[in-house]
Amino acid sequence: MREIVLDTETTGFEFNNGDRIVEIGCVELMNHVPTGRTYQVYVNPEREMSEGARNVTGLTDEFLADKPLFAAVADDFLAFIGDAPFVIHNAAFDIGFLNAELARLGREGFPMERATDTVLIARRKFPGAPASLDALCKRFDVDLSKRGKHGALLDCELLAAVYLELVGGRQQGFSLTRSSLARAGAREREIRPPRPHEPTAEEAAAHAAMIGEIKNALWTAD
Repeated sequence: MREIVLDTETTGFEFNNGDRIVEIGCVELMNHVPTGRTYQVYVNPEREMSEGARNVTGLTDEFLADKPLFAAVADDFLAFIGDAPFVIHNAAFDIGFLNAELARLGREGFPMERATDTVLIARRKFPGAPASLDALCKRFDVDLSKRGKHGALLDCELLAAVYLELVGGRQQGFSLTRSSLARAGAREREIRPPRPHEPTAEEAAAHAAMIGEIKNALWTAD
């Protein structure tokens, strides 16, 4: 099963008020496990970053000025994700921004049903507990040392590790095959042929003689 962990960084929090995407990050999963294939791109939003967004992402207007417009990267982005379902932390935010960008190009947006929202999973599994990405990383001992600022690709990599834990942990798909045992240095058990259990004629005769010496044996009563 192919899935795409997806995250965006934006100029602000309201796509309805004209805020735009400035970065897209994606991590490909197969059976919930990262394959090593990723997609990341910075985007010129054609507007200024809000102060809050600058503080969170570290991205400046000067840095984004020479980056491609969303229209220029849309085809590559859509080709990478294909028809795979998304894994997103707070899916309504990212899907809303992506659909707003696609609408500007006259393209069809993504249905919310395409996304698995890890915030909702976390709230169901740990009611009342914090469900932020930072909080979940700490819960599952996922290394946060590189997360000085928010970045779409780094956040995808962190979310991929959290998602694996949320859906069953690192034992998902784990099997003790001969090859895995060998790689782990385990000693394979020697397979011996089955032992015969049917008595020989001599053994049957000796058993009958022994039974004959027992008076009033219950198993010989009529």
